[in-house]
Amino acid sequence: MPERIFIGVAWPYANGPLHMGHIAGCYLAADIFARYHRMRGNEVLMVSGSDAHGTPITVRAEQEGITPEQVLDRYHPQFLQTWQQLGVSFDLFTTTDTENHQRVAQELFLDLLEKGYIYPDSMLLAYCPGCRRFLPDRYIEGRCPHCDNDRARGDQCDACGRTLDPQDLVDSRCILSGESPEFRESEHFFLRLSAFQEQLLEWIRKQDHWRANVANSTRSFLEGGLKDRAITRDLSWGVPIPLEGYDDKRIYVWFEAVIGYLSAAMEWAANNGEPDRWQDFWKDPGTRSYYFIGKDNIPFHSIIWPAILMGYGHDLNLPYDVPANEFLSLEGRKFSTSQDWALWVPDYLERYDPDPLRYLLSINMPESGDADFAWSEFVRRNNEELVATYGNLVNRVLSFTYRNFEGVVPTPGDLTPADQEIIETARAAWGRVEENLANCRFKAAITQAFGLAQDTNRYLDARAPWRAIRTDSRDAATTLWNALRVLNTLKILLAPFLPFSSDKVHNFLGLDGEVSGQPWDFAHCIGQIQAGSPLRQPQPLYTKLDPEVVEQETQRLAGTGG
Repeated sequence: MPERIFIGVAWPYANGPLHMGHIAGCYLAADIFARYHRMRGNEVLMVSGSDAHGTPITVRAEQEGITPEQVLDRYHPQFLQTWQQLGVSFDLFTTTDTENHQRVAQELFLDLLEKGYIYPDSMLLAYCPGCRRFLPDRYIEGRCPHCDNDRARGDQCDACGRTLDPQDLVDSRCILSGESPEFRESEHFFLRLSAFQEQLLEWIRKQDHWRANVANSTRSFLEGGLKDRAITRDLSWGVPIPLEGYDDKRIYVWFEAVIGYLSAAMEWAANNGEPDRWQDFWKDPGTRSYYFIGKDNIPFHSIIWPAILMGYGHDLNLPYDVPANEFLSLEGRKFSTSQDWALWVPDYLERYDPDPLRYLLSINMPESGDADFAWSEFVRRNNEELVATYGNLVNRVLSFTYRNFEGVVPTPGDLTPADQEIIETARAAWGRVEENLANCRFKAAITQAFGLAQDTNRYLDARAPWRAIRTDSRDAATTLWNALRVLNTLKILLAPFLPFSSDKVHNFLGLDGEVSGQPWDFAHCIGQIQAGSPLRQPQPLYTKLDPEVVEQETQRLAGTGG
């Protein structure tokens, strides 16, 4: 029976281009997962959007003397272009600056307020005498009281991952004026997180399929005791509070952004002329909801968003899994947009193809620990693994077959034990790759798929059809026909990771359409290669990179944030 899969992906702030850390953190993994499930015949809805209301947008707007809307209008279209070029296949990538999102966020706010899960209270907020205004949390920096990181923000420390309040910071300062803020009373609304302590603990104990990093950090957060959190701020940019007397305040981004998963599903349904269809993904208990995020967003998706859903009720599904990745560094240093130490995806796509990046970030995915992007490793893996292992396999099988068998799939003879063994090897690899993809173990899945490519290269070396063709063309035909069947299998196994390459192999094999429309079925792959079927003339699958690329790209980095 087909499954129904909802995939929510973290909402990037629309304050600058996407960089490699974003892609490795969640977007590539989510796309791999979505592509796999679609090919399995499952019903998938993958949504996200530009976070339009975060303070990073207002900071950039103030720095440039423009409006937050203008910042959003610049970067949201760029995001859409990046997803298309990189092959990230959202069903909807929207923004939080829509009437639909505002309506849904306000509806949840009022519902939780009526139930007593949101309440008004006074709080001390940072006020900058120099700017003469209250400061959003991200306008404040200081030293983290837990790890002594001197660049901790008023809402979170990126170094240790702890969530913070501005008053927690030591030697805090306004990022605009540099002055130390004062703390003044201001009335705001709070989410009664403490009311969900036991309910969340009971729910978390059942999530034994979660990654260790997610489960451990969530339990640690809960065991420390949940505190009620303010969900409004003194802002002019964001979702208005739907009550009289609060015109100078807005619903805070950490509360309303996660509601975007629900509002995006509703927008998607309306866009498709079926306004109630979102309920299939939110109210059907058989639907599994996955939230792909970076590790700094774990508590917002494993605690705060579930608490909001618990309070709201209405039979909405809680997350099934939160497969958060760890961080990606760049040449041994942490990504820092403020210090311009980043590898921007649009810049990469101007110079290189998308699949080599998708490959490196898949085979080096930071699933259970931090990983590093180095240009030397990028070039090495491109040349030694994509070009020399998989690309060479595709090229030598297809080129030799096309040249020696009049451009058609050859007619095989009797299979040898070696022929049968490689098919059984492919069948076993299929099962392992499938299991790992289903369980969000993407690094293991692509490693096993490439293991099959290596096994097939060894099979070809042993059978040597280029020698057999001189004395026994039927033996060579059998080897090549069998190798084409494995290539058709590899094409599917690698399609979630390398969609552009898989489309090329699909085309070379004489098949029409896109790989994404092919079924995830081993027997179908093996049976699809029919003797006499026309092939198309193959071309190299990948481009070998000159080692000088490493020096060129590292010099580019040195010229920015180095």
